[in-house]
Amino acid sequence: MKRFLGAYLSTLVAFLLLDGLWLGVLMGPAYRAWLGPLMLAQPVIFPAVLFYLIYIAGIVLIGVLPGVRSGSAAHAAGYSALLGVMAYGTYDLTNWATLQGWPAQLALVDWAWGTFASGVAGAVGYGVSRRFSD
Repeated sequence: MKRFLGAYLSTLVAFLLLDGLWLGVLMGPAYRAWLGPLMLAQPVIFPAVLFYLIYIAGIVLIGVLPGVRSGSAAHAAGYSALLGVMAYGTYDLTNWATLQGWPAQLALVDWAWGTFASGVAGAVGYGVSRRFSD
C-alpha cells in the first residue's frame, strides 16, 4: 500500500503540473479558439477532479507498478503512454466523430499531448517509487 500511495501521489503531482502548464499556459488560448462557445469560462471542478483521480490510478496500475516490479522505467513510461493513447484517443476521436465543430487539429494535438503527459507522469511515478520504496 505504501508503494502504491507513493507512486500514486508522485504520478498525480507530475501529471497535474504537466496538464496545468499545458492547459493553463501553452494551449489555453488555442483550446478557446478551437472550441469557442463550447468551452466554459470556468471548468466544473468535480468531474475534473474525478477524472484526475481515476486516470492516475490507471497510470499507476497499468504502467508504474508493473514497471517497478520489472525494474524497467521504459516499461512504466511505455505502458503509461499506451494508456494515454487509448484514453485520449477514445475521447478525442469520439468527439471528432460525433460533435459538430470539433476540429481535427484539436483531436490530434490533444491525443498526442495525453500520450506524452501520461508517459512522462508514469516515468516520474516509477522514478519516485524506485527511489523511496523499500
